[in-house]
Amino acid sequence: MNNSIIYRPLTATPFKRNSFYTEISPSKELQSYIRCYWGTEKPLIQIENNDAPELVIPDTCVDIIYHIDYTDNTVTGGLCGVNDCSFHAHDNGTIGHMVSTYAIRLYAWSAYAFCDDSLQSTMNGYFDVDSRFEWLDKIIRPKLLELKTLQEKISFTEQVLFKRLSDVRENTVVNDTIQNILINKGSLDIAKLAKESFVSTRQLERLFHEYVGITPKKLSNLIRYQFLWRDILCEPDFDVLSAVYKFGYTDQSHLLREFKRYHSMDIHNAKIMAFKDVGNIQDVFV
Repeated sequence: MNNSIIYRPLTATPFKRNSFYTEISPSKELQSYIRCYWGTEKPLIQIENNDAPELVIPDTCVDIIYHIDYTDNTVTGGLCGVNDCSFHAHDNGTIGHMVSTYAIRLYAWSAYAFCDDSLQSTMNGYFDVDSRFEWLDKIIRPKLLELKTLQEKISFTEQVLFKRLSDVRENTVVNDTIQNILINKGSLDIAKLAKESFVSTRQLERLFHEYVGITPKKLSNLIRYQFLWRDILCEPDFDVLSAVYKFGYTDQSHLLREFKRYHSMDIHNAKIMAFKDVGNIQDVFV
């Protein structure tokens, strides 16, 4: 898939960078499939964490997440499907153990390119990695105890994925519709999306369930929310009324209500959380 639109969805705390959480961008050849890799830069001793659970907002992505315990020599993995609601994630490592986390964050519509099976019924779910990515899990999981740094894990993963690029699974209708959604920042209704892709609304919904795991309407709303979230953080003179017009919301109440529904808090508190303990943010929005 060749995304011509620059779309980089953000987390609830997009400026967060520390020894426990680092994001690294993929190679150019994989940028249309993978949002980023993330995890711990190197193994760490698991300490008791008294911080509040981390807020996870809908980011239109699918995550393959591995937790590596070097003390017990175990690797556990999970697949987090695309979400249409926020939730809180808890740190579940064993205190005193040498551990690390490694994850691959794929765009929801490009995960299918590398998976073994349909993404239907994966929305808001957490599954074993091998339920959809058995081939990838069989190659990566055995190497994770050996590959200590985040960069080593990424380099190995990309070697594996590069070999798969010539055999990815894609659908032209889904790809074209995704491009249309991104171009219009999620503001088009499903009837127009289907018409411009020359399929019926029912067929488009069926394809999206198969290839993305979410309806085109829900995905459009989430993409619009993500474009809005970026503007909230990026634009020094952000104005709600201007955003209503820009992103096609019915009115100010509609925008504020939908943002709170996805983010679990209002814009003011969301910004406070995002900018907490932030020093230099110059290199975040690229």
